[in-house]
Amino acid sequence: MNDGHGALSLLARGLAGIDVDVQPLAGARAVLTGRRLLLPEGDEAVRLRRAMVAHAVAHLRHSTPARPARTLKPMGIAIVSALEDARVERLLCRDFPGLHGWFTAALPPAPDPLDLRFAALVARMDRVLLRAEATDDNHWVNKARRLFDETVDRAGLEDYDAFRAVASVLANDLGQMRVRFEPQDYAVPAPWRDDNSYLWDFGEAETPPDEAIALQQTGARPPPPSDAPSEGNEAPPEGGADMELGRYTYPEWDRMQERLRPDWCTVIEKLPAWQGLGAAGASGAAGHERIVPLALPRARHLDRTHRLRRQWEGDDIDLNAAIEVLVDRRLRLRPDARLFMRPGKGPRPSSVLVLLDLSESANDAGHGDGAVSLLDLEKQAALLLAASNARGIDRLAIHGFSSNTRAEVYYYRLLEFGQPLAAPSRAMIGAVRGRYSTRMGAALRHAASHLQAEPAGPRAILLVTDGAPSDIDVHDPKYLIEDARQAVAEARDAGVRSACIAVDGAADAYVRRIFGWRNYCIADDARSLPARLARMSTRLAAAH
Repeated sequence: MNDGHGALSLLARGLAGIDVDVQPLAGARAVLTGRRLLLPEGDEAVRLRRAMVAHAVAHLRHSTPARPARTLKPMGIAIVSALEDARVERLLCRDFPGLHGWFTAALPPAPDPLDLRFAALVARMDRVLLRAEATDDNHWVNKARRLFDETVDRAGLEDYDAFRAVASVLANDLGQMRVRFEPQDYAVPAPWRDDNSYLWDFGEAETPPDEAIALQQTGARPPPPSDAPSEGNEAPPEGGADMELGRYTYPEWDRMQERLRPDWCTVIEKLPAWQGLGAAGASGAAGHERIVPLALPRARHLDRTHRLRRQWEGDDIDLNAAIEVLVDRRLRLRPDARLFMRPGKGPRPSSVLVLLDLSESANDAGHGDGAVSLLDLEKQAALLLAASNARGIDRLAIHGFSSNTRAEVYYYRLLEFGQPLAAPSRAMIGAVRGRYSTRMGAALRHAASHLQAEPAGPRAILLVTDGAPSDIDVHDPKYLIEDARQAVAEARDAGVRSACIAVDGAADAYVRRIFGWRNYCIADDARSLPARLARMSTRLAAAH
């Protein structure tokens, strides 16, 4: 083994032009310290040693060591390091073209396209930056390649600061996409690359380097099991974790191909963690008390099962009235001539499912002192509607949704059809939080599936939202609008009407496209939401 390390030292000297001491290391990740390169000894590592040496030489030739890391956040350090790895390998391959094959041969299998965690995105970026022919359908990965290539053309590979600026843009994008960076779970994805400790000086920082950027020699932890909470589904700070009820797959409309992609979205049904959150429930109830209650007119429909007796005319004989006529005649009394029955307008059960947009933007507060968020107003309006409907015969359900890519469309069941508005339901409505994005089509399809199990009668979905459908894995602004429109059409074919209240002054174009011109209203002032919700739900319940 020592002879092997001696040969690797000669290889490093030949490439770097300086003496490099290559030594064994009991770990899974190479470590470069000055002119000493520590290589892991595992069976898998032996296969990668030439690539490990070449990568270390690239740093020795082209990287400035021990740059201060205090001004960067851990995610920023990881992105800067990944781009620096790609930059110096390009420079080394420019001088020694044959080394490129060493790196490409060491590439691990491509990550799952559905995996949008930080490590997977960096691994996909590494792949497209190393292999010009590689393709990827992720917007962020393609943006990284485009910015990298543009920087090479504009500033050249030698300009470290230009690539540092690219890293800042990419790290900011990941923050906007709400991609979480967990230092304790992250290791450099490319197995031949070192732990990047050569690049950084953490000084007297409170967080040591191995915790700040988590480039462990032991490698990353395995991914959590499928039934464990994912990064986008972490437990709330109080009251325990949300309870998962089930998972359902739905198609999604691809507007470019003009077809449904089968089993494209996964809807995860949940109950929010409400135990112990009495304050949240009380807050929702208090908000309900602040709103002036609205009297909801009860919808009445021509119902042939509801017969009006003792009518002057009709399509059938009222047998009870006819018997009374015969009795009156026998008693020589004047009989009542109203002998007929006809269908009457009576209350007929209608089912309305109020679907609340629980995306992150719902947390935004209105203007003025003491302004409450749209989410709080949604909760108050939903509680008011449920309380006003409690003694009626209409069937009301209150659900909510948000999404974190097509693989995680969260669907919260807050109040079920026929369920009284008791303390647990109030607490769940009060406890639900606004997070993530708004993948509307999948939520509408799942809501329609609940309504199809309801009794015959008017059945409708009433969506409350503050913006157009969107998600972090979709970058065509029309894509999810067209999918939501298709979901509304599918629901209509199944006998379920869909309508929308948009708390967005600029919503007219997209809500009309999705729901049709008679099936939406726009609330310019969020404070009018309770009244609009009551009126719209009553109109839907009364529809024939």
